[in-house]
Amino acid sequence: MVHTNRSYRPLLLTLFLVIVDQVTKLVIVRNVPLYYQTGMVIEVIGDFFRIIHARNLGVAFSIGHGLPDPIRRVLFVSLPVIVVGILVYLLFRTDEFRGAQRWCVAAIIGGGIGNLIDRIFRPLGVVDFLDFKFYGIFGLERWPTFNVADSSTVVGGLILIVLMFFEREKQ
Repeated sequence: MVHTNRSYRPLLLTLFLVIVDQVTKLVIVRNVPLYYQTGMVIEVIGDFFRIIHARNLGVAFSIGHGLPDPIRRVLFVSLPVIVVGILVYLLFRTDEFRGAQRWCVAAIIGGGIGNLIDRIFRPLGVVDFLDFKFYGIFGLERWPTFNVADSSTVVGGLILIVLMFFEREKQ
Protein backbone atom coordinates (compact mmCIF):
# COMPACT_ATOMS: atom_id res chain seq x y z
CA MET A 1 0.00 0.00 0.00
CA VAL A 2 1.17 3.49 -0.85
CA HIS A 3 0.70 5.98 2.00
CA THR A 4 3.65 8.37 1.94
CA ASN A 5 3.15 12.16 1.76
CA ARG A 6 4.74 12.00 -1.68
CA SER A 7 1.90 9.83 -2.90
CA TYR A 8 -0.58 12.69 -2.56
CA ARG A 9 1.37 15.12 -4.76
CA PRO A 10 -0.57 14.17 -7.91
CA LEU A 11 -3.63 15.68 -6.22
CA LEU A 12 -1.98 19.06 -6.80
CA LEU A 13 -2.25 18.42 -10.54
CA THR A 14 -5.88 17.33 -10.11
CA LEU A 15 -6.67 20.52 -8.18
CA PHE A 16 -4.80 22.70 -10.69
CA LEU A 17 -6.68 21.17 -13.64
CA VAL A 18 -10.08 21.54 -11.96
CA ILE A 19 -9.34 25.21 -11.20
CA VAL A 20 -8.06 25.99 -14.71
CA ASP A 21 -11.01 24.16 -16.25
CA GLN A 22 -13.60 25.98 -14.17
CA VAL A 23 -11.97 29.41 -14.53
CA THR A 24 -11.74 29.09 -18.33
CA LYS A 25 -15.38 27.96 -18.49
CA LEU A 26 -16.44 30.89 -16.30
CA VAL A 27 -14.60 33.31 -18.60
CA ILE A 28 -16.38 31.82 -21.63
CA VAL A 29 -19.83 31.84 -19.98
CA ARG A 30 -19.45 35.48 -18.90
CA ASN A 31 -17.89 36.83 -22.10
CA VAL A 32 -18.92 34.76 -25.12
CA PRO A 33 -22.57 34.35 -26.13
CA LEU A 34 -23.80 30.86 -26.95
CA TYR A 35 -22.75 29.86 -30.45
CA TYR A 36 -26.03 28.20 -31.40
CA GLN A 37 -27.90 31.44 -30.56
CA THR A 38 -25.54 33.96 -32.13
CA GLY A 39 -23.04 32.15 -34.35
CA MET A 40 -20.32 34.18 -32.60
CA VAL A 41 -16.80 32.86 -33.16
CA ILE A 42 -13.51 34.27 -31.91
CA GLU A 43 -10.80 33.37 -34.41
CA VAL A 44 -7.53 32.75 -32.61
CA ILE A 45 -5.53 31.23 -35.47
CA GLY A 46 -7.75 32.04 -38.42
CA ASP A 47 -10.27 29.31 -39.18
CA PHE A 48 -7.93 26.62 -37.80
CA PHE A 49 -8.44 27.42 -34.07
CA ARG A 50 -11.47 29.27 -32.77
CA ILE A 51 -13.10 29.96 -29.44
CA ILE A 52 -16.86 29.41 -29.33
CA HIS A 53 -19.34 28.95 -26.50
CA ALA A 54 -21.02 25.58 -26.89
CA ARG A 55 -22.90 23.37 -24.44
CA ASN A 56 -22.94 19.59 -24.32
CA LEU A 57 -25.73 17.77 -22.50
CA GLY A 58 -24.22 14.40 -23.42
CA VAL A 59 -20.81 12.88 -22.91
CA ALA A 60 -17.96 12.62 -25.44
CA PHE A 61 -19.08 13.68 -28.92
CA SER A 62 -22.53 14.54 -27.45
CA ILE A 63 -23.37 10.86 -26.99
CA GLY A 64 -26.61 10.58 -25.04
CA HIS A 65 -27.69 14.22 -25.38
CA GLY A 66 -31.15 13.10 -26.54
CA LEU A 67 -31.88 10.97 -23.47
CA PRO A 68 -34.70 12.20 -21.21
CA ASP A 69 -33.35 14.77 -18.75
CA PRO A 70 -33.78 12.75 -15.52
CA ILE A 71 -32.13 9.65 -16.99
CA ARG A 72 -29.31 11.69 -18.55
CA ARG A 73 -28.62 13.59 -15.33
CA VAL A 74 -28.56 10.44 -13.15
CA LEU A 75 -26.51 8.43 -15.64
CA PHE A 76 -24.00 11.17 -16.53
CA VAL A 77 -23.45 12.15 -12.90
CA SER A 78 -23.40 8.73 -11.24
CA LEU A 79 -21.11 6.98 -13.76
CA PRO A 80 -18.35 9.64 -13.59
CA VAL A 81 -18.60 9.66 -9.77
CA ILE A 82 -18.08 5.88 -9.77
CA VAL A 83 -15.17 6.05 -12.24
CA VAL A 84 -13.47 8.92 -10.39
CA GLY A 85 -14.00 7.07 -7.10
CA ILE A 86 -12.41 3.91 -8.48
CA LEU A 87 -9.46 5.87 -9.87
CA VAL A 88 -8.91 7.68 -6.56
CA TYR A 89 -9.05 4.34 -4.74
CA LEU A 90 -6.57 2.75 -7.15
CA LEU A 91 -4.30 5.78 -6.98
CA PHE A 92 -4.08 6.00 -3.19
CA ARG A 93 -4.92 2.57 -1.84
CA THR A 94 -3.07 0.24 -4.20
CA ASP A 95 0.28 -0.03 -5.93
CA GLU A 96 -1.49 -0.26 -9.30
CA PHE A 97 0.15 2.92 -10.65
CA ARG A 98 3.74 4.09 -10.25
CA GLY A 99 5.72 7.24 -11.02
CA ALA A 100 4.44 9.16 -14.03
CA GLN A 101 1.42 6.86 -14.28
CA ARG A 102 0.13 8.40 -11.03
CA TRP A 103 0.29 11.86 -12.56
CA CYS A 104 -1.62 10.65 -15.62
CA VAL A 105 -4.35 9.23 -13.41
CA ALA A 106 -4.45 12.52 -11.50
CA ALA A 107 -5.00 14.33 -14.83
CA ILE A 108 -7.85 11.96 -15.71
CA ILE A 109 -9.42 12.53 -12.28
CA GLY A 110 -9.09 16.31 -12.68
CA GLY A 111 -10.81 16.21 -16.05
CA GLY A 112 -13.55 13.98 -14.71
CA ILE A 113 -14.20 16.29 -11.78
CA GLY A 114 -14.16 19.39 -14.01
CA ASN A 115 -16.89 18.08 -16.28
CA LEU A 116 -18.78 16.56 -13.36
CA ILE A 117 -19.03 20.02 -11.78
CA ASP A 118 -20.65 21.27 -14.99
CA ARG A 119 -23.08 18.35 -15.16
CA ILE A 120 -24.22 19.06 -11.61
CA PHE A 121 -24.27 22.86 -11.58
CA ARG A 122 -24.84 23.96 -15.20
CA PRO A 123 -28.34 23.05 -16.41
CA LEU A 124 -27.46 23.92 -20.02
CA GLY A 125 -24.70 21.30 -20.01
CA VAL A 126 -20.92 21.08 -19.98
CA VAL A 127 -19.24 24.23 -21.33
CA ASP A 128 -17.11 23.52 -24.41
CA PHE A 129 -15.14 26.23 -26.19
CA LEU A 130 -12.03 24.96 -28.00
CA ASP A 131 -12.85 24.52 -31.70
CA PHE A 132 -10.33 23.16 -34.24
CA LYS A 133 -10.55 22.65 -37.99
CA PHE A 134 -10.03 18.98 -38.81
CA TYR A 135 -9.77 19.17 -42.62
CA GLY A 136 -12.17 16.33 -43.34
CA ILE A 137 -10.20 13.70 -41.43
CA PHE A 138 -12.61 10.94 -40.30
CA GLY A 139 -15.26 12.85 -42.22
CA LEU A 140 -15.10 15.78 -39.79
CA GLU A 141 -14.62 19.32 -41.06
CA ARG A 142 -14.18 20.46 -37.44
CA TRP A 143 -13.25 18.38 -34.41
CA PRO A 144 -16.06 18.36 -31.80
CA THR A 145 -15.70 21.37 -29.52
CA PHE A 146 -14.04 20.53 -26.19
CA ASN A 147 -12.64 22.07 -22.99
CA VAL A 148 -9.71 21.84 -20.55
CA ALA A 149 -11.28 18.93 -18.64
CA ASP A 150 -11.72 16.94 -21.86
CA SER A 151 -8.11 17.66 -22.80
CA SER A 152 -6.70 16.57 -19.45
CA THR A 153 -8.72 13.36 -19.51
CA VAL A 154 -7.69 12.44 -23.06
CA VAL A 155 -4.03 13.46 -22.75
CA GLY A 156 -3.71 11.81 -19.33
CA GLY A 157 -5.34 8.64 -20.67
CA LEU A 158 -3.19 8.45 -23.80
CA ILE A 159 0.05 9.01 -21.90
CA LEU A 160 -1.03 6.44 -19.30
CA ILE A 161 -1.63 3.86 -22.04
CA VAL A 162 1.81 4.54 -23.54
CA LEU A 163 3.49 4.32 -20.12
CA MET A 164 1.69 1.08 -19.30
CA PHE A 165 2.69 -0.36 -22.67
CA PHE A 166 6.37 0.44 -22.04
CA GLU A 167 6.13 -0.88 -18.48
CA ARG A 168 4.73 -4.14 -19.85
CA GLU A 169 7.49 -4.33 -22.47
CA LYS A 170 10.15 -3.98 -19.74
CA GLN A 171 8.66 -6.90 -17.83
